[in-house]
Amino acid sequence: MTSLDINEIRKILPHRYPMLLVDRIVEMEAERIVGIKNVTANEPFFTGHFPDYPVMPGVLIVEAMAQTIGVLILSTIPDRDEKLVLLASVDFAKFRRPVVPGDQLRIEMSVVRRKASVAKMAGKATVNGTVVAEAEMMCTLADRSEMPSG
Repeated sequence: MTSLDINEIRKILPHRYPMLLVDRIVEMEAERIVGIKNVTANEPFFTGHFPDYPVMPGVLIVEAMAQTIGVLILSTIPDRDEKLVLLASVDFAKFRRPVVPGDQLRIEMSVVRRKASVAKMAGKATVNGTVVAEAEMMCTLADRSEMPSG
């Protein structure tokens, strides 16, 4: 698969509104993925995060990057319904410019290192070709059955 729409992403990721932050996957290879997040004025976080000057919180940009990683990792394992991809660390995160309603985030993530249940990824988010955020992240696979339910 080289692209996924929102319905296919929902089959892979456990996230749902308002926390599903990837709208489309436009490229996917074994070690690289590109996701899209359309940022609209209707996003629930804009009502409280600088409401007079709406800015997408940087932590949610990082979450969108992590979810893009999750799609790549879960797409490669046969028992993905039994696993969760958990964010283990974020390093060297930088936010270069604000992301505002009307922007489209293009999230490009690549595998730096991958072992059995751990992956290190690096990537960036851009708007119209301009880097707005970048980070390195580590994620781990966990068994859903071992997670606390709530």
